[in-house]
Amino acid sequence: MEYYNYLKSLHLIFIVTWFAGLFYVPRLFMYQIEASEKQEPDRRILGDQLALMTKRLWKIITWPSMILASLFAFAMLHLNPGILNAPWMQIKLGFVFLLYIYHFKNHQIFKQLQKGDFKYTTKFMRIWNEGPTLILFAVIFLVITKSATNWIWGLAGLLTLAILLMLGIKLYKSIRAKNPNA
Repeated sequence: MEYYNYLKSLHLIFIVTWFAGLFYVPRLFMYQIEASEKQEPDRRILGDQLALMTKRLWKIITWPSMILASLFAFAMLHLNPGILNAPWMQIKLGFVFLLYIYHFKNHQIFKQLQKGDFKYTTKFMRIWNEGPTLILFAVIFLVITKSATNWIWGLAGLLTLAILLMLGIKLYKSIRAKNPNA
């Protein structure tokens, strides 16, 4: 079991870098969408630069981090398969499944934007950007407390967090409407 803590450390490192990518890539998507609405030559210059930044983040950091975090997780589960019987772990894996769905949807959006296909609004991207935040909160609380019995309080907390995030987005939007450079 000496290797287990090394695997856990590596898993956490790549979880952090995976989440960094998942937090930032929708932001870059939003900037790409905003750039597509500008006049030339700003549209082309900004669009090309943001597409390059997004491509590097997605292919060099986010995808490899997801793969490595997953491999280290599978290795830990191989060494400690009994943990799969814990209710908190089963719920955590449900949230991880949602995170994979979120990741693959971001990949779909990435491919569309790389082709210059703008199907989403910046408002959608601002809301979409909060998805991994909710998943991160849920997973951290599950892993630390190892309690699936208090899921009602956890759900209430997640809903409260979601409401606060939406209110924050509305506040930011109103501030930005008054000051476009904010």
